Amino acid sequence: MGEDAVLVIVLTGMMVLASSQIVMRNLFDFGFIWSDELLRLMVLWIAVGGAVAASRDNKHISIDVLGRFLPGRFLKAANIVTYLFTAIICALVTRFSYAFVKTSHEFGDVLLGQVPAWMLQAVLPLGFALITWRYFLFTIREIAGLLKPGDAP
Repeated sequence: MGEDAVLVIVLTGMMVLASSQIVMRNLFDFGFIWSDELLRLMVLWIAVGGAVAASRDNKHISIDVLGRFLPGRFLKAANIVTYLFTAIICALVTRFSYAFVKTSHEFGDVLLGQVPAWMLQAVLPLGFALITWRYFLFTIREIAGLLKPGDAP
């Protein structure tokens, strides 16, 4: 629920800022110098926030070829592999995005004039860590379902 609220707020802000920039530049030959940078950051936040929201209900884009042909337990086993692979890849992205943000902090990078860049870039490791955690939980759930007695093969 909080993820959706953040997405709505950021998207609304993007639309208002981009629209006002267009109007100000075309009608008044004026614009905010920082708006393009802020819009790029908002796109980053929307992308990561959308990925986190999609992972909440396992609604990421996927090609489900095996799901049509595999029966119960085999489908659960395939899901375990898929979820675990996703969690591992997201964990790697978390690690490398953390290294990126840490380097940005060490170099003292700034955005939007004087805002420390790492504060705005921290959405990357935080978002991917949350996705990693969710897919790890999906993996555990599928393993528990596979080990549950009474499922047909």
